[in-house]
Amino acid sequence: MRKIYLTLGVIVLLGMMSFSYTNHAARTFKSYADSIRSLYSRPISEWPKPHIDSGAIWSELGVIPKDDTSWFKADKDPVTRLGMFLFFDPRLSGSNQISCSSCHDPDLAWQDGRVVALGNDHMQGKRNTMSLLNVHIYPKLFWDGRANDFASQMIEPLSAHHEMNMEVPLLSEKLSKIQGYRDLFEKAYGTPEIDFDKISTALAAFQKIIKSRATRYDRFLSGEYHVFTDDEVVGLHLFRTKARCMNCHSGPYLTDTSFHNIGLTYYKRKYEDLGRYNVTKNPEDVGRFRTPSLRELERTRPWMHNGLFDNLEGIVNMYNSGMPQPPKTEEQKNDPLFPKTDRLIKKLDLTKEEKAQLVAFLKTLTGTPYRMRRPELPK
Repeated sequence: MRKIYLTLGVIVLLGMMSFSYTNHAARTFKSYADSIRSLYSRPISEWPKPHIDSGAIWSELGVIPKDDTSWFKADKDPVTRLGMFLFFDPRLSGSNQISCSSCHDPDLAWQDGRVVALGNDHMQGKRNTMSLLNVHIYPKLFWDGRANDFASQMIEPLSAHHEMNMEVPLLSEKLSKIQGYRDLFEKAYGTPEIDFDKISTALAAFQKIIKSRATRYDRFLSGEYHVFTDDEVVGLHLFRTKARCMNCHSGPYLTDTSFHNIGLTYYKRKYEDLGRYNVTKNPEDVGRFRTPSLRELERTRPWMHNGLFDNLEGIVNMYNSGMPQPPKTEEQKNDPLFPKTDRLIKKLDLTKEEKAQLVAFLKTLTGTPYRMRRPELPK
């Protein structure tokens, strides 16, 4: 019986010690979080300096407008309005079944939620569909930057057999047979004549109004410091410092709009994709892809150029490990196209708690989606 009492006493003591330790840890974290909150409860210009490597292209974090009025253009600007109809019209495809919105669905954060795109004849593409949110900020388009403007960008998805499979030279004649479009082109351009330049200008005008809405993150940056939890505030600090995220994800849209090899080239393996090299033929560009914006992060999954990643915690773990690569073989040492992971990718040594805090912050970047009613198409 005495042994039982002694055992129970030890269990109670250990429980008290554990409770005391947990309480102490909670108080310590609260004190630390309060100190971090104090640092960030100031104008952004007074925040701690971010950890930025020499040569990295970056700008300070910033907010986007809380009430974006650009959507009024879809009603009031005739060119933008025309672009809206064209964007949702499957008659732009060879089969009359696929529209731009088939892959860039407003209900799915202007992408498709798939690993890779699905197009004409149910053929799959090679890359993940990029969201059109804030597409107006990018100087080059596509994952590999192969298009310098909207006009050149539009030709490829329209004409590609595995996408919309439309003979682009025939598109103007096809739309000219629809009286509703002749009326819309006349309102937009002063003439009912239809050509591809007018089509691409209108589609570009519409895509440029597709923008993110403000989030709790924007509210915090605007001075509403109470909207972040302690974990989110600490996560913001980690984002700027130890986690080194701002080397690539900075500015109001959380992207440097540049191209980086983060170690996911899969060189000479199943998912091989040489990225920007296919455009420039510069060996330094092997495996480089455009830095996506982190805005609406939770709604734009799956992630990366190949769409193979659907778990945010897992992605943070990958970056935390420094994206380790297997050692080069003798043959690879002499291969000029062997991918070189960007120098900005480094082992982070984040603790389990820090990784969770970083994820908590990243989830504040998703806001209320814009619900858009699909227009009734011209006849």
